Amino acid sequence: MPLLPPASPRFRRPALLVGLVLSAMVFSGCSAAATTAPAATDAAAAGTISVTHARGESEVPAQAKRVVVLEPVALDASVALGIVPVGAAVLNEAAGIPSYLGKEASGITSVGTVTEPNVEKIAALKPDLIIGTESRHSALYDQLSSVAPTVYLASQADPWKDNVKLVGKALGRVDEADTLLADYDARCNEVKTEFAVEGKTAQLIRPRDGLLTVYGPESFAGSTLECVGFTTPPRDWQNSISVDLSPEKVLEASADLVVVTTTDVDDPTTMPEAITANASSFPDVHLVDQSYWITGVGPMGGLKVLDDIESILRDAR
Repeated sequence: MPLLPPASPRFRRPALLVGLVLSAMVFSGCSAAATTAPAATDAAAAGTISVTHARGESEVPAQAKRVVVLEPVALDASVALGIVPVGAAVLNEAAGIPSYLGKEASGITSVGTVTEPNVEKIAALKPDLIIGTESRHSALYDQLSSVAPTVYLASQADPWKDNVKLVGKALGRVDEADTLLADYDARCNEVKTEFAVEGKTAQLIRPRDGLLTVYGPESFAGSTLECVGFTTPPRDWQNSISVDLSPEKVLEASADLVVVTTTDVDDPTTMPEAITANASSFPDVHLVDQSYWITGVGPMGGLKVLDDIESILRDAR
């Protein structure tokens, strides 16, 4: 049965908002102390913080206000932390900024794609911080650094929680990032406790370019399926988060639960023919929203994925 992604009532921000208020109070206190201290020379007192990242160490604004992000995890995490970027690279220009991020993100300017960000568009936004990725944007670092202080994640394939923490560091909101991840873990445990799916397998499939991309346990959504108790069917992941299969090998993607990404969960024709033609091998298959199962890497996307998993398991009862 196609799945209409539910709202995410459990995405709560009280703890985060409290953390932000406390952070502001602490920062204000530090600033006040700096006016009376005879020699306040540390970077924080000067309005910057030092961030160690994939390209070394950078001094960035302690409270960046005009942020440009070039990776989905940085976009999701920034919005979740209450700092809506002025610009973002997107996976697909036609799709634009993922709608699951909410109205507050609808005004973000696209600065190209994650694989080909446009430096001129970035510069035109006059950012005070840029967050990119070494694995994708290595050749652009010098150009970007000449525009604004730039922080690089090592790779989009790195454990997404580590990347969220680095984004939190770059934005001066380390504690708040930890809170977001703790909320995600708590939500995982809720679903795991309620449905007890240990011993069952689950596989995420993304149809694209005539192939079926299956995602492993180190991927964002794959790790979320595992965090609620599912196991990803074993295979050689070739040191990657995903592997492409030809439609002829579709049976290799079978599992107790199979979720297939689509841009329209209400359209059953978006289910790959290779799967519908082998229905007996896929007794429990569901369409899920690609905008957060694939492109929504981060705490907000994670909670949306967990809501979908919960709905699927509840409907199966």
